[in-house]
Amino acid sequence: MIHSLFLINCSGDIFLEKHWKSVVSQSVCDYFFEAQEKAADVENVPPVISTPHHYLISIYRDKLFFVSVIQTEVPPLFVIEFLHRVADTFQDYFGSSNVGDTLPTGQLSNIPWRRAGVKYTNNEAYFDVVEEIDAIIDKSGSTVFAEIQGVIDACIKLSGMPDLSLSFMNPRLLDDVSFHPCIRFKRWESERVLSFIPPDGNFRLISYRVSSQNLVAIPVYVKHCISFKENSSCGRFDITIGPKQNMGKTIEGITVTVHMPKVVLNMNLTPTQGSYTFDPVTKVLTWDVGKITPQKLPSLKGLVNLQSGAPKPEENPSLNIQFKIQQLAISGLKVNRLDMYGEKYKPFKGVKYVTKAGKFQVRT
Repeated sequence: MIHSLFLINCSGDIFLEKHWKSVVSQSVCDYFFEAQEKAADVENVPPVISTPHHYLISIYRDKLFFVSVIQTEVPPLFVIEFLHRVADTFQDYFGSSNVGDTLPTGQLSNIPWRRAGVKYTNNEAYFDVVEEIDAIIDKSGSTVFAEIQGVIDACIKLSGMPDLSLSFMNPRLLDDVSFHPCIRFKRWESERVLSFIPPDGNFRLISYRVSSQNLVAIPVYVKHCISFKENSSCGRFDITIGPKQNMGKTIEGITVTVHMPKVVLNMNLTPTQGSYTFDPVTKVLTWDVGKITPQKLPSLKGLVNLQSGAPKPEENPSLNIQFKIQQLAISGLKVNRLDMYGEKYKPFKGVKYVTKAGKFQVRT
């Protein structure tokens, strides 16, 4: 029934939280704080607050708010009765009619992820947008499946208590976004802006997914001809790799891995670029390509030696491809600007983008 419970003092400090299912971000309490600001006094805060995805049901006892998070409609009086029982337990335990006065206050902060008094000589805020593309391409070159998994990692070294806003050119690309607790969720819901007081140091700001296949650009293509003849001890292997939707960026760190059929004894191939190895025990071919230059596309071709008298392999192997593209988020996501409030200095700011292959498979 109750998903999460937050205890909040009169100063707006969330100093205790309990989650019975998955963790609900503290930013859901922004709706409660907004209602608290509108109320004439603490007694007038609405006991039931509806938000887009939750209901917040609360009571005020002993200078504390007990705020519960509900995901489905339930009789509010049941929840209110439960909250009063929780408050009674606190009162019995602390032996005071004013529990809010008894609890320690020295370490309380409504930003528990950031310590006070942070100072730096050089103030910096850097963000890495890292995207991995998972794709399955059929033998005709059509996309069977494509999805992008992305993260934005932050390295924040800022003095004092900065308040940051990070906006995007095209935020509605993002599906299934998971947030660091510092993100003000309500601002994201209404404006698609990441507003937050950051932790100090390195942390993951968000993770996200882009799952609409028409939005997922495939940055490489492969021409392939892998054939095995019936009742023959040899076959042909010929693959060429080239850039496709790479937005003019260099595709580098390319590696092609192929699990060849068990009947393959050895391979005699010639690469126009890079080098290859074939392990006759595991039957794994690895071609270390390097980077693609469009003027001369890398290819690997030659003969495949098969066991004499063995039946022709039932199916052709798949190609597993790894690559990296610097300064590109393949989804098209772009940071528009980073603004800082609450401090007067001007920090150094930077955003780096990188796209990598995740599980990227080409069927032959």
